[in-house]
Amino acid sequence: MINSTAIRNSFIKGPDFEISFNTEGRLWINSDGKTNMPSGEVYTSPVEDSVNGVIHFSYPCIYNGNEVEGVTLWVKDGFVEKWEAAKGKDYLDKIFELKGARRFGEAAIGTNENINKITKNILFDEKMGGSIHMAVGQSYLQTGGKNESSIHWDMITDMKNGGEIFADNELIYKDGKFIF
Repeated sequence: MINSTAIRNSFIKGPDFEISFNTEGRLWINSDGKTNMPSGEVYTSPVEDSVNGVIHFSYPCIYNGNEVEGVTLWVKDGFVEKWEAAKGKDYLDKIFELKGARRFGEAAIGTNENINKITKNILFDEKMGGSIHMAVGQSYLQTGGKNESSIHWDMITDMKNGGEIFADNELIYKDGKFIF
């Protein structure tokens, strides 16, 4: 585990989105195969009111057998204010009526290079190397997250073509790979 006092502000940029969040006082956890298989992600829970910007999820978002595609979320002070979907928007509308669903419970980087295509099985897909995912809903208590919700929905986007991640204004990830 990495104490997030070393990383306070994160900024994620893709070809069609920019989103930022704070992780001060939160832990970043390396999924190392002890609690979740397959393994291959580094994750945390953003400070609940710190997420700002726009995020577009390029991969299908599947929850309880419902598929939503082309999801874009507009976020201000941690709250999803507006959303669009190319497919399945009615289902997304229903989810966002649930308590806590319009806040983020997770931000993560997929690191498993052996997973290289979408399988529509979230336990694999969220760990795909060259991707990031953010989950709306329930936070991870072990990371210090405080958002409560009856859902935790991971949504994934490709970072291999122009994606960048900055930690405290330092570029640490580009085009789907860590650069340090």
